[in-house]
Amino acid sequence: MVLKKLLQLFGLGKKKKKKKKDDKKKGKSIDPLSQGAAQHSTLNILAKSSHLDSCSSGAGTALPLHKYEPECSSNISMIKEVNGSEIVDYKSFNQFDVVQDYSDHQYAKTSPGNTTKDWAKTIQNEWKLLQRDLPDSIYVRVYEDRIDLIRAAIVGSAGTPYHDGLFFFDVHFPPEYPRSPPKFHYRSGGLRLNPNLYENGKVCLSLLNTWIGSGSEKWGKSKSTMLQVLVSIQGLVLNDKPYFNEPAIFIPREKHSLAYNQTAFVLSCKTMLHSLQKPPKHFETIIMCHFHEREQAILEACRAYASGMIVGSSVRDGRTYAHNKRFARFKKSLEAQTKILVKRLAENRICTLELKRDSTDEIVSTS
Repeated sequence: MVLKKLLQLFGLGKKKKKKKKDDKKKGKSIDPLSQGAAQHSTLNILAKSSHLDSCSSGAGTALPLHKYEPECSSNISMIKEVNGSEIVDYKSFNQFDVVQDYSDHQYAKTSPGNTTKDWAKTIQNEWKLLQRDLPDSIYVRVYEDRIDLIRAAIVGSAGTPYHDGLFFFDVHFPPEYPRSPPKFHYRSGGLRLNPNLYENGKVCLSLLNTWIGSGSEKWGKSKSTMLQVLVSIQGLVLNDKPYFNEPAIFIPREKHSLAYNQTAFVLSCKTMLHSLQKPPKHFETIIMCHFHEREQAILEACRAYASGMIVGSSVRDGRTYAHNKRFARFKKSLEAQTKILVKRLAENRICTLELKRDSTDEIVSTS
């Protein structure tokens, strides 16, 4: 009942009588790997590019956690119950939804602070914008009891070293929002796979005022939005040549960019494993089913890149690396990572099929 009232308060609980295709936007069957449409949507939302770069991190304050619930022991047990209802297929996994348990959120111990009605109204508008305009390859969860918190998952785009990956961000709206930008934390798993995404979770983006910028590159209280930040990370940070996000590159060197993409892909594979082993709450279903669906494509890419194909390129391109010492090191590292991925993706496949079978049996028994 509380959730229903909250949704009605934010204008999310009522169905709008618009065009039929608009009504289906958040309930339709979504393929997070339909990258052509995703890239197009992202570029349409990005009005202007932000200046990107790496920078140092800062420390935050923490207050006692409101509540804690231990993690479940297996993916299946977590997936079978999400917000009190069973979810069978990630196709029914809404891009935007309101959830409750925020105990594993990076900012769970951070106090919302002294907030105002205007602050709450601004977040209400952010919710509506996200629900309406999220690209198909970005997923968001907001929290019933902590409207200052958000968790987002971004699917890596095709043609980049991050393709088929899932990248998670925890967000906090400070009391002074929107005068100040939201606080972002990248759930890195201790890996740095991009100049703008640090191992400690720091996200460097001029739009977040975490790197230098001027004018429209920086956060503006009347024009910048949460949606803009998310699509900027997807389109400008997780791009096809992240090496050039570095500020101190005065002489562009394509060979260095290609080598950086090799490292980024291996780290992206490790990030996949981390997500499968320790899925963030409320994203267990999408993680399991996403990697079940993309298993073959991921492993085929691993084998193709290990054979010499350039990371991020299509099989039809036929572009390959020179087989030098640097490539030999990359090949060895990727082949070792592929062996681990094969095993873990096979386990994930079995879990997914078991879940679907159990769900089908339950439906038959109750019909």
